[in-house]
Amino acid sequence: MSIYREYDIRGIYEKELNEKSVTRIGFVLASKISGEYVAVGYDARSHSPILFEYLVAGLNAGGKKVLDMGLVPTPVNYFTNYQDWDGITPDASVMITGSHNPSEYNGFKITVDKAPFFSEDIYALGRECEAMDSIPHAKNREVTKIDAVNRYIDFIVNEFQHLKGMDTKIAYDCGNGVAGVVTEDIFSRLELKTTGLFVEPDGTFPNHHPDPSDEHNLEDVKKLLADGNDIAFAYDGDADRIAVLTHKNNIKGDMMALLYSMKMDKPTVIGEVKCSQVMYDELEKRGCKAIMYKTGHSNLKVKMKETGAELACEVSGHVFFKNRYFGYDDAIYATLRMLELIHDGIDLDAELAKLPKVFSTEEIKVETTESQKFKIIDRVKELLKNPDRDFPTIKNIIDVDGVRINFENGWGLVRASNTTPVLVTRFESTSQEEAKRYETSINNLILKAKESI
Repeated sequence: MSIYREYDIRGIYEKELNEKSVTRIGFVLASKISGEYVAVGYDARSHSPILFEYLVAGLNAGGKKVLDMGLVPTPVNYFTNYQDWDGITPDASVMITGSHNPSEYNGFKITVDKAPFFSEDIYALGRECEAMDSIPHAKNREVTKIDAVNRYIDFIVNEFQHLKGMDTKIAYDCGNGVAGVVTEDIFSRLELKTTGLFVEPDGTFPNHHPDPSDEHNLEDVKKLLADGNDIAFAYDGDADRIAVLTHKNNIKGDMMALLYSMKMDKPTVIGEVKCSQVMYDELEKRGCKAIMYKTGHSNLKVKMKETGAELACEVSGHVFFKNRYFGYDDAIYATLRMLELIHDGIDLDAELAKLPKVFSTEEIKVETTESQKFKIIDRVKELLKNPDRDFPTIKNIIDVDGVRINFENGWGLVRASNTTPVLVTRFESTSQEEAKRYETSINNLILKAKESI
């Protein structure tokens, strides 16, 4: 059951994701889909096409027909749900991807009726799979190939014709993930001045790990940026997460949202609990509506649909556009929207320099166990009802996802990761000393909570 996670299914190839387990997943998933067609694509890992065959066998055995899109970025997989394929609109899609995990990992991101299939739906699917006695087999394997890649490229190029031939010099790093399947054609057709790194998909990731939230993985593209380029972008393994680099800033997702929203008419914007208070305050100041919600791409997509929000973001670089788009996270689309800001005369660094100065930590992970992580959060909530005398003064507490404690000059967060056995903390204040004080105080609280369980 450990492969069935909050947002997706993820495990090690052959050990956990093998013919038996994946065929069962396809068969049981088929019973959760009301229509006839499922669109399936995969990332650059060497075992992704093998898992595709296993999954198709299960889906076919469950009575579903498969639209085969082949090697694609995750956003292209999502895109297929909004397209007509010779009279067929998919009832669901599955992306076979290990995202930014090491090369031995793989997994499945599932969309049903244009909505994420996650949380209890995934756990219930897992329980049904585990309860099966035998592996189902399809009498006939039914696959229809679709050209999702070129349909997506045509769409993006058409949407951003006004950027054609812009002067900005652009560096980008695909990290040998699947972003390269579409970036070169899009940039070429828009006649953009680009230099790409590690564009060729290679699931062994020979140059660096495809996780742009880790500064170490940005070293190559930073050198390229310094070598005569104006802006740089980097993508994760399946291209649903982006890093944006200028000569002065590594622009995190919450600050990206502030920039993107400048060209929207007072949008509703959803952020997660790790987003800077500066983002929420600045949006409200502009007359926008800002909503704080749970971390996780599936959570944010569901909340966007519920609220009618036009934009959502995670600090890690997931950015979701409903404004002029479909409401999912797409790093390629986000790239063009960022270039559009530059094209329209917005100086990214100058706009960020206008914002209040705060000191924020990166995500700090505290190792624990799957069985203990949520218990620790519950205990922290109890301890906060009667904190020690030297604990910083608490203004209020937000418990939509873990505990975000607002203090007089900043905030601290502790939440349980939904995908790994860790607690995630983050701290922010108007002074570095205060941020450190919040960090120390909350770490002591976590230690106290651990000891009392």
